[in-house]
Amino acid sequence: MLNFFKKKAALIWAKKHVQKAEAFKKNAEKNQEELLLSLVSTAQKTLFGRTHDFENIRSVKEFQDLVPVADYEDLKPYIERVKKGQANILWTDTPEYFAKTSGTTSGSKYIPISKEGIPFQIAGAQSALFHYIAKKNNADFVNGKMIFLQGSPELEEVFGIKTGRLSGIVAHHIPGYLQKNRLPSWKTNIMEDWEAKVDKIIEETEHENMTLISGIPPWLIMYFEKLTDKHGKKVKQIFPNLQLIVTGGVNYEPYRDKMEDLLGGMVDIIQTFPASEGFFAFQDDYTKEGLLLLTNHGIFYEFIPLEEYGKPGARRLTLKDVELHKDYALILTTNSGLWAYSIGDVVRFIDKKPYRVLVSGRTKHFTSAFGEHVIAFEVEEAMRATLEKYPAQVIEFHLAPQVNPQEGLPYHEWLIEFEKAPENMELFRNELDQQLRNRNTYYDDLISGNILQKLHITLLRKNAFQEYAKSQGKLGGQNKTPRLANNRNIADLLEIYKL
Repeated sequence: MLNFFKKKAALIWAKKHVQKAEAFKKNAEKNQEELLLSLVSTAQKTLFGRTHDFENIRSVKEFQDLVPVADYEDLKPYIERVKKGQANILWTDTPEYFAKTSGTTSGSKYIPISKEGIPFQIAGAQSALFHYIAKKNNADFVNGKMIFLQGSPELEEVFGIKTGRLSGIVAHHIPGYLQKNRLPSWKTNIMEDWEAKVDKIIEETEHENMTLISGIPPWLIMYFEKLTDKHGKKVKQIFPNLQLIVTGGVNYEPYRDKMEDLLGGMVDIIQTFPASEGFFAFQDDYTKEGLLLLTNHGIFYEFIPLEEYGKPGARRLTLKDVELHKDYALILTTNSGLWAYSIGDVVRFIDKKPYRVLVSGRTKHFTSAFGEHVIAFEVEEAMRATLEKYPAQVIEFHLAPQVNPQEGLPYHEWLIEFEKAPENMELFRNELDQQLRNRNTYYDDLISGNILQKLHITLLRKNAFQEYAKSQGKLGGQNKTPRLANNRNIADLLEIYKL
């Protein structure tokens, strides 16, 4: 009886929530401008606000004139002061949390999350579930067990500010109605050794009534593979009531075939777009492509056409200016004190009523050694189309330029780990090359003009990407190997795993 009322309540809450959400979908452009001016007004007296003359900002244009686009290095001097416990630097108070992420030139990054920002991180995930329940008209999963594959929830303190991985921070805010059903245990969740942690998660979950599983695709696959190897069954045979997988962090499509094979039965998928800087979007209709952009969640968005990104005079567009099916670098201003911040993600709008996006890549993850500027979305779509014509199962891949081959013209090298290789690798290779040419005219010109030769495929042995990640200390959590690069730093390390 209790389960019946719990499910009924979830259905009622979900439908009310979705009905209420219609307002922000219809008024996104107006809400965004009002939000920006509100953020600026709130932060007038902060060090950043005084430095950038917030007191005289009355429009989006004035904000763009006075506040340049920034990356972490640009904001780091302010963040270092915040790390020492100083208030009124980027935002009106010290942050509630620092989300600690791995950086490159910056080392570890400390992304501030304010007391105003953290509720929106939680609300984004809740809204995704509510939209799913309302669309499905089914909330059966609320009565089963739920797995959240995440980083350790143990937090350290930096001058009194709680600091840890975003997924670990969020673990402290999971609603009470989900806590009782949540796995794994705290003791398991705080384990740092990812392989040992997954083994322990299997022990705790393999005989439970699992109905929802959440995590990024590579680590879901790792968990499912270990589970199926142990039991000799597909996941849906082990968890017959598994209804829903919630995923994010990377594009799900390249993993779909592998996931479906491991699952061995129908499971609904919700894709989300969270980051330490905010919760940006989620799949509001699990039956359709695209993620609903959350324009009322404390974040003001700007969009720089990808071909202009990093160049002097690059246009900073707002929602009313964007075009469909173009790639834009995503720029954020948040209620945690990030101002015109370049997060490094690239998005592509597929709808404007309401605004829905696809995550098409990273500004730093591209291949353009020969001027072609190939991005993740293009290579992932090329792979997807090739797999439709020449079936295979791809576990993971990485694309890098080979500028100085031992013989012949330069080329793109695709290092691929197959679960099941195509029957004819040469036909697969030719098709993959053609599909990429179809999606990137610059690459097509380079091939046609005999500047590049056709791409090469290097086969990697099983578990190559897991072994590589482990060797770099990046196995587990939210870590993922970039799909492509403009150098051979990763490719050369992957070469040792060649078949």
